[in-house]
Amino acid sequence: MHLPRLPDWLVYLAVVAALLIATIGRRERADAPPPPPPVPGEESLPLAPTSPFDKSVVVDVPGPQKPGTGTAFSVADSGVWITARHVVDGCTRIALVVAEGRGVAARAYIDPSGEAAVLTTEGGAPALPLAPVAPKPKPGDLGFHPGFPQGQPGEAVSRLLGRENLVVRGRGARTEPVLAWAEIGRTDSLKGTLAGLSGAPVLDSTGRVVGVTVAEAPRRGRIYTTAPETVLRALASAHRRPSSYALGEPINIENYGRVADGLRRDLRVAQVVCLATS
Repeated sequence: MHLPRLPDWLVYLAVVAALLIATIGRRERADAPPPPPPVPGEESLPLAPTSPFDKSVVVDVPGPQKPGTGTAFSVADSGVWITARHVVDGCTRIALVVAEGRGVAARAYIDPSGEAAVLTTEGGAPALPLAPVAPKPKPGDLGFHPGFPQGQPGEAVSRLLGRENLVVRGRGARTEPVLAWAEIGRTDSLKGTLAGLSGAPVLDSTGRVVGVTVAEAPRRGRIYTTAPETVLRALASAHRRPSSYALGEPINIENYGRVADGLRRDLRVAQVVCLATS
């Protein structure tokens, strides 16, 4: 006895359904726990006694901050930082938040050729190590983005898709070569936009900086960062050198929330604000 033959369209439908189920089953999601609550500040003690920042450069930072603020990270203990160009472009009074309601004044150098800016302060924080330009990150590599999305401590994790050209609008509109990453996780309590994460480092699994976070495409689940060479070019244009002895901490999808909390606590990653002119 011969079994009846299934129609071709039904076979195709079954194959497509199986592939769809397998794809959904493999979809990654690696959220991090919420960050710990901030330590309350004291007006009479704006900085800890061991702070590397001179009290004479401390400024008041009114809060809460708007989502338009950004993130910066230290690349030299002497007080050299990197952020995204659009975070500080056109801002005349810049501060890095170093305690609740307190910040240190920063000066900016805008790299005219790319989406990165160099900040300098009196005193600094331990530097993050920069990854060498070669070998370049490969598609499928993980990237970790610690910073201040929506003006609050938070982080995201992503997988590299490849290189793209991104149209950067605003002051000095141009086309910027960037790395495109697919977001696969974020701080568990963080919903909606990642605005405020601009300027954050994207770190590889060894804790080295491979780029600067510059944009997102929420509907596509994409995060865009500069190419690795952009940071070195911006530092060279500003006549600044990164620390040659900086150390990174290994990161993975299980510990990236804890590592990000430590980077913010040590001010290796700090919030950037544009203060109103007085």
